[in-house]
Amino acid sequence: QVQLVESGGGLVQAGGSLRLSCAASGSIFSIRTMAWYRQPPGKQRELVATITSDGNTNYPDSVKGRFTISRDNAKNTVSLQMNSLKPEDTAVYYCNAQIQILLGTLVNNYWGQGTQVTVSS
Repeated sequence: QVQLVESGGGLVQAGGSLRLSCAASGSIFSIRTMAWYRQPPGKQRELVATITSDGNTNYPDSVKGRFTISRDNAKNTVSLQMNSLKPEDTAVYYCNAQIQILLGTLVNNYWGQGTQVTVSS
């Protein structure tokens, strides 16, 4: 009933920029924290950015100052603006959201299908 769909991935040269977007749809009552994760080839999944329902953000040192997460509560979307991209940023990027569905009581984690970001040197 709830789906997250990412878009905006692709191939970009080092130093370039890319903007990822994620749209949540379905029987949504409310969305709490939204986040972006990534999984580089051969490595573990890692947190990229989080944003609470009231706009509080958090970033790991690896992307701080280069990436910016934002959300549009009216549209149920979250975006990730990525600047000064490095080859090390190459990964599959996943959208995540904590969502309470209509007529439900539990808040569950939902994931998008992932979108590939490749940064060439």
